[in-house]
Amino acid sequence: MSAMKNVLRKQLANWIVTEMKLRNYHWHVRGSQFFTLHAKFEELYGEAAERIDELAERLLALGDNAVLSLAEVLKTASVQESGGQESADKMVAAIANDFSLMAEELRLGHSYAESLGDVTSADLLQDIVASLEKHVWMLKAYLGTSNEPVVRLASN
Repeated sequence: MSAMKNVLRKQLANWIVTEMKLRNYHWHVRGSQFFTLHAKFEELYGEAAERIDELAERLLALGDNAVLSLAEVLKTASVQESGGQESADKMVAAIANDFSLMAEELRLGHSYAESLGDVTSADLLQDIVASLEKHVWMLKAYLGTSNEPVVRLASN
């Protein structure tokens, strides 16, 4: 179960970095899409806060300590902090890329949780993946960058 806790801890760290990144983007977005993106980033950092709480509570239920220092968060997370000077489109692209990375890691974590028979963690991770896939699709549609599917099925 220790490895499962590490999966959850990494995702907790990812969401903590992502929430701060989204707040930064919310505060600093500029340009003709300001109103659209300002509201969207606020919506997404609200969701990030919920994910942080869900993941932390799952860690606690598994008997782990959910507290991470900021230094631990940055060391543990796969996603990176923002530079703070990105254009609006670069902000959207960064979030789409982060969400894609997180979804891939969560899919692996979901498979691992299932192999352990940890249905609760598996369900939590799958719920997060479904949300991220939708966000990635919408963010890519906003950018007009890809008609590629967000999810690759086994038959592809």
